[in-house]
Amino acid sequence: MRTANHSFSHSFLQSLFMAEYPIPTTEKDLETSFEQIKPYMNATMAYYESARCLFCYDAPCVQACPTGIDIPLFIRQIHTGNVAGAARTIYDANYFGNICGKVCPTEVLCEGACVYNHQDVKPIEIGRLQSYATAQVVEQGRKLYEPGPVNGHKVAVVGAGPAGIACACELRRMGYEVDIFEAKSQPSGLALYGCAPYKVTNEDVLEEVEYLRAQFQFRIHYGHPVESREQITELEKNYAAIFLGIGLGPTRRPGIEGEGLAHCVGATEFIEQVKLDPLSVTVGRRVVVIGGGNTAMDAASEAARLGAEEVTLVYRRSREEMGAYEFEYELAKSVGARGVFNAMPLAVLGEEKVSGVRFIRTRTEGGKVVSIPGSEFEVPCDQAILATGQSKRSAFLDLIESLERDGQGRIAVNPETLQTSNPKYFAGGDAVNGGAEVVNAAADGKRAGRGMDQYISNLK
Repeated sequence: MRTANHSFSHSFLQSLFMAEYPIPTTEKDLETSFEQIKPYMNATMAYYESARCLFCYDAPCVQACPTGIDIPLFIRQIHTGNVAGAARTIYDANYFGNICGKVCPTEVLCEGACVYNHQDVKPIEIGRLQSYATAQVVEQGRKLYEPGPVNGHKVAVVGAGPAGIACACELRRMGYEVDIFEAKSQPSGLALYGCAPYKVTNEDVLEEVEYLRAQFQFRIHYGHPVESREQITELEKNYAAIFLGIGLGPTRRPGIEGEGLAHCVGATEFIEQVKLDPLSVTVGRRVVVIGGGNTAMDAASEAARLGAEEVTLVYRRSREEMGAYEFEYELAKSVGARGVFNAMPLAVLGEEKVSGVRFIRTRTEGGKVVSIPGSEFEVPCDQAILATGQSKRSAFLDLIESLERDGQGRIAVNPETLQTSNPKYFAGGDAVNGGAEVVNAAADGKRAGRGMDQYISNLK
């Protein structure tokens, strides 16, 4: 195993194996390895790109946006020099306008719906235009909002991720007093801890959250996990309603032999460490990533960018059945990862630490994965990354009375208001959808805020 810290032997190995990316040892190396795939536009670029928009009536890009941003309007505002107006149009629909411009899968959402796709013309770079406009007001500290008149009601939010913060912003606009309780020392959940550094920087995430906090003046209590029935009771007593934006838990282990060996790590935990302290991350010379979702693609790409010489993605179904977006897979391949499909892990091999993974070939019959007898094979590696989904926060949810969950352990909600079976509680984000995008969480938080206002108003 190696770490991203430097040593003579590491440099020697690099010269032998010629990895696509060198092992980063400085902040400058990290900037090169994790160069932004959607860098900010300058004013000239934004002007010319905005000029390409056809300003479609009943624009399909708007229909494809989970938050319903009026995209033709904000692009027209950019083109006419009204950048603050463009930012206001974006933030009116999506409180995470800057982050979403960078991390949204625009290729399959707004840009994927652009009419230019039907003409074999490059679609409008909506995401980059969105980030351009919002970055201007964030950098300038331009005030677009202020809290609504105080209405005398307090609301609690558990979790300072995109859903929780969006909910807080919406409630503050209506005059509610809002306290956010966050277990970690920094805000924004997977927007900070789980989005690949080549998609968005930590600075961008933290700056946007601080920009929102300064305007809406909600309170975030860091290092304040809610984990006991006594704490739940206290929240229920002190607040008119409670929003659950708790996300998901650690990587769900597949339950195979050897998964507890050293250097067999969960993808969620690996990605979090890459975001928080990339120079300390342990990376193997040969890495196997098990899984076929977008998290697996990010883990594979990050391992390669940290200097792994071989990165193999292994998924139990076919490439066509893979949950990851095609562009995410292409991005992982572009930095050297290779895909192996229709292969299911049987065991992680090794004595005390990982030396390989044993797989068996599979096929899909009637939608189910079936193993092919006698087709076992092994892939040598010194690090295995499990991108096998995240666990639900069941222990926490068990603390709340009369809180129903669906068959997959997700919080059951009214789709219109996001109210749960316990009427005082509302929920959104990954704890409800099982794991989606930042933009979906932002949309949930905003909708839940309105649902909570309706609920509290009816109590008066």
